[in-house]
Amino acid sequence: MSISKKIKASLDHSSLIRKMFDEGIILKQKHGAHKVFDFSLGNPNVDHPREFKRELIKVADQEIALKHGYTPNAGYPETREAVARKISKTSGLNMTADHIVMSCGAGGALNVILKSLLDPGDEVIILKPYFVEYPFYIENYNGVVKYAATRDDFSLDIDAIAEAITRKTKAIIINSPNNPTGRVYSKKSIADLARLLKEKERAFHKAIYLLSDEAYAEIVFDGVAMPSVLKAYPNSIVAYSYSKTLSLPGERIGYIAVNPGIHESDYLVNALILCTRIMGFVNAPALMQRIVANLQHISVDVNVYQRKRDLLCAGLAKAGYKYVKPQGAFYLFVKSPLPDDQEFIKVLLKQNILVVPGSGFGAPGYFRIAFCVDDKTIVHSMDGFAAAIRECKERVNK
Repeated sequence: MSISKKIKASLDHSSLIRKMFDEGIILKQKHGAHKVFDFSLGNPNVDHPREFKRELIKVADQEIALKHGYTPNAGYPETREAVARKISKTSGLNMTADHIVMSCGAGGALNVILKSLLDPGDEVIILKPYFVEYPFYIENYNGVVKYAATRDDFSLDIDAIAEAITRKTKAIIINSPNNPTGRVYSKKSIADLARLLKEKERAFHKAIYLLSDEAYAEIVFDGVAMPSVLKAYPNSIVAYSYSKTLSLPGERIGYIAVNPGIHESDYLVNALILCTRIMGFVNAPALMQRIVANLQHISVDVNVYQRKRDLLCAGLAKAGYKYVKPQGAFYLFVKSPLPDDQEFIKVLLKQNILVVPGSGFGAPGYFRIAFCVDDKTIVHSMDGFAAAIRECKERVNK
């Protein structure tokens, strides 16, 4: 075998999301795209804001020296300053450009953060269900993955997190709004988590970092508020992405925000900048940096996603499915009618419906629906969802 043993093991446990996406390509070739209902991949389908298109045209037309040249490793100063001004308003902290490092989306941001923080054997806690790539990110830098459960409604279970923390704990990753559940962690939950981490820091005489993956921070429904992690906890770092805010997943643009309350925060920022450079592939794209600098308070029409959520939830509830209604993002995490979620996925495949089994997110017995799809895909899939749950009931009754 020519590839490394570690990568071979990773391939064997690689993303079920992509596997289902690939399955969808086969089904579409066989039956036609209009007869396949693909809810596998969280690829935003809401159009870009008009402001983005105007800014793109403006920047592309401007005469700028070295417009497509190498950027500073931390990103353009004017873009970092614009991000810092926005965060200062939302958090109440005195953020400056020196606390911001531009990144290739939230995934690139988290990799840079973890490379900067982790020594071999350091533990990082993630919460079940979790974004499928988190374990790989942690293991990239010889960290040790530790898991903590969430409550039945997917809110934070502070007791479970407390049990997972040890003297080796270096960080905990939270994701709100959450992929795959759509849960937004409340202000009280974040305050309780901050209180716990401070207690553990005092007990172990070491810093424990709270890494907040905020890729969906602007996609929230029903007037739900996103509490500021930076305001709640001094040793906090935010990984942000414009992928969903502006429907730009393919452009790979985001940032890292370092809490000014971190001890020697300037030293940490320098480490982030160094790791951005030496990893060789995570410098934020130049053109997108110039564009997003003037779009800090702009986002897609969130009401479109909320309507899709309501349409999907109403149809599945009528068919008899059980779920916790998501407060944000564009995912619904549904209880599988069969104990084996991967077996139920096969039942749905017979109806040309593609979803992702909860096992891929560390939560067997569930499946994830990405509802960032055309409304007609949701509507026309309902007969198939109803047929699938009927088949499961028939199996149970035999």
